[in-house]
Amino acid sequence: MSEAPPPAGAFEAGPLLLGVRHHGPGSARAVRAALDAASPAVVLIEGPPEADALVPLAADPGLRPPVALLAHAVDEPGRSAFWPMAEFSPEWVAIRWAVERGVPARFIDLPATHSLAWQEDTGDPEEEAPEEEAAEHARVDPLAALAEAAGYDDPERWWEDAVEHRGPGLSEPFAPFAALEDAMGALRERYGDGGRPRDLVREAYMRLQIRAARKEFGDEVAVVCGAWHVPALRAKTTVSADRALLKGLPKLKTDLTWVPWTHRRLARSSGYGAGIDSPGWYAHLFGVADRPVERWLTKVAGLLREEDRIMSSAHVIEAVRLADTLAVMRGRPLAGLTETMDAVRAVLCEGSDVPLSLVYDRLMVGDVLGEVPESAPAVPLQRDLAREQRRLRLKPEALERELELDLRKDTDAARGRLLHRLRLLGVGWGEPARSRGSTGTFRETWRLRWEPELSVRIAEAGVWGTTVLGAATARAEADAVGARALADVTALAEQCLLAGLPDALPVVMRVLADRAALDADVSHLAQALPALVRSLRYGDVRGTDTGALADVAAALAERVFIGLPPACTTLDTDAAQEMRGHIDAVHGAVGLLAETLTGHDDLRPRWRAVLRTLSQRDTVPGLLRGRAVRLLLDDGELAAEDVARLMGLALSPGTPPGDAAAWVEGFVGGGGGGLLLVHDEQLLGLVDAWLTSVPADAFTDVLPLLRRTFSAYEPGVRRTLGELVRRGPGGGAGAGGHPATSSGFASEPDSGRADAVLPVLRLLLGLTPDQRQPMDDDLAGVGA
Repeated sequence: MSEAPPPAGAFEAGPLLLGVRHHGPGSARAVRAALDAASPAVVLIEGPPEADALVPLAADPGLRPPVALLAHAVDEPGRSAFWPMAEFSPEWVAIRWAVERGVPARFIDLPATHSLAWQEDTGDPEEEAPEEEAAEHARVDPLAALAEAAGYDDPERWWEDAVEHRGPGLSEPFAPFAALEDAMGALRERYGDGGRPRDLVREAYMRLQIRAARKEFGDEVAVVCGAWHVPALRAKTTVSADRALLKGLPKLKTDLTWVPWTHRRLARSSGYGAGIDSPGWYAHLFGVADRPVERWLTKVAGLLREEDRIMSSAHVIEAVRLADTLAVMRGRPLAGLTETMDAVRAVLCEGSDVPLSLVYDRLMVGDVLGEVPESAPAVPLQRDLAREQRRLRLKPEALERELELDLRKDTDAARGRLLHRLRLLGVGWGEPARSRGSTGTFRETWRLRWEPELSVRIAEAGVWGTTVLGAATARAEADAVGARALADVTALAEQCLLAGLPDALPVVMRVLADRAALDADVSHLAQALPALVRSLRYGDVRGTDTGALADVAAALAERVFIGLPPACTTLDTDAAQEMRGHIDAVHGAVGLLAETLTGHDDLRPRWRAVLRTLSQRDTVPGLLRGRAVRLLLDDGELAAEDVARLMGLALSPGTPPGDAAAWVEGFVGGGGGGLLLVHDEQLLGLVDAWLTSVPADAFTDVLPLLRRTFSAYEPGVRRTLGELVRRGPGGGAGAGGHPATSSGFASEPDSGRADAVLPVLRLLLGLTPDQRQPMDDDLAGVGA
């Protein structure tokens, strides 16, 4: 503690009330200067008193802002609140000042035990009043009111001119706070509580804490709080009146800790009520000693240069000149963020909004993520997660990044299991993404991004266990017992395999077998089968015992084969569309199941028999009959002549146009349907002949369905179909001058055209003259 006496007048009017703007770098500098000048015996800070024990951690170099105090209810972790602090937050500056000088620092806002019980929804402790209160009390924005009184239409610009650009005033360190106190006093005289009725209770508690501090430390008390509260803290009230306001407040048991925060979460766009528009810019203003505009424009130029844009020192010089000129034209003391970004747009971005948006995202907001030391209080689950993150070298980062995993490697497999376990617990640190490389089952791709709210999710998940593995196992077992739909249980079985939860799998499989035995709805069974089959494949990749899954999958397939034909009769349009998706999924699942299970060679033939039954049963909707025919054709179970016969029957004049259109959608809709018509002109001719014979009064009824079918084709396929229809199927000349046949192929292979690609293939493969002859012989064999 400094032994120099405080300057005369620092505590003459009572406690030194330092009214600030939350996350204001100008306020932070002014607070530091005022504390240096006053040397108080104690520093009181707006925040939850339960966090007093966490103040000493600010001396730990491992606690690096931005960070936040997280308060959550012990029995209901989802009920929580954050008090964020950046390096340029006045509260953080006050904490650091006190810790560095050995001065006690205490929080004096309403305890979290009351504030969390008072507000049912999670979020900012300074959230807006309930809707009914807001209707009665108009919420006042003090900065906006002061900016308007000064003739500004932008509060941020007024704050820059009034505070940021004028410095803390080292010769009179308390002058800025006296001016703000006068301004806030005038506003409160006009607006009363300003639409913040809860503030009256908070301010009553703060006054009681200030009285207690004065009784303990004397008059040398400094208070760092929102400027709005200063007039109320200065007001003369009685102890009994303040205690009366606090009587009967609800309570609940709470825990508090430090958690990492991000600059992005400090931005107003993130929904944080006390946020700022440009935390990256404010961090820059607080961190640089001089020439902030020049240094900022240099950072912007460096960022754009990293993005392969041509940037030179001349660009920066011209941008500085333009920013200064704009400040003079607009009557501002110095160039602010508006002038600086106007110069960035005009000079460095050449008027384009695309690089400007990059500057806004990376620099004005930024992805800075704070750090919290291991010594900070944490739930056991959080500590176990931190150990796993260190062991697997998975560092939480605010910037989104992709993570490619090769599950054949032990470390990557462990990383995948950890991410899957967290997803099962509702901690969405990673989201699965489509891999841009290999599509094998041994490959996983994740998009990782750490958000501060995940700390709350971890606290909530702590009720399931003290380790990630134990908590995920308990959660999976509970979810299996409480699942309503059969598909939910099969999806959970898949998650258990992905997450490596062998202890949970028996419970899930027992529930799955019971549900499957009792569920008579074929659509539910068909929906559940693909997930089980995928689980079998995943188990093979991860070396997991999937014997129980195999038995359930085989029994499930058996029930689908028996129940599907009767379940497909007399379905309406929507139900038929849904059933078509189930049939496609089962078709793929049966193929994988036949490859995976030994001793079940009859699965494919039996499934094809089911498809034949569907294709020939008149009571089955046309959509499903057409789809069954298409699947049989793709598997090589129907010859082209048989398909043409079935299509001819489906599109005969006696078939209602709507049913015929549905058959066409089932047959040629989906992947590859357009190419099928391109390469088989006989089928195209049947579709064309039917389409031209549809009566005019029925055409408008089938048009939406047909449009949905054919508009899904790629542009090149649609163009080719149009050319074929224009010339007439089977008519005109084929490629190379050969007469086109009804099948769309030449009668004999054209070896001359095939040989023409050989030189290009040799170049692509980089073959030497000695290697070319074997390749030519192989290709000749393929052509033959």
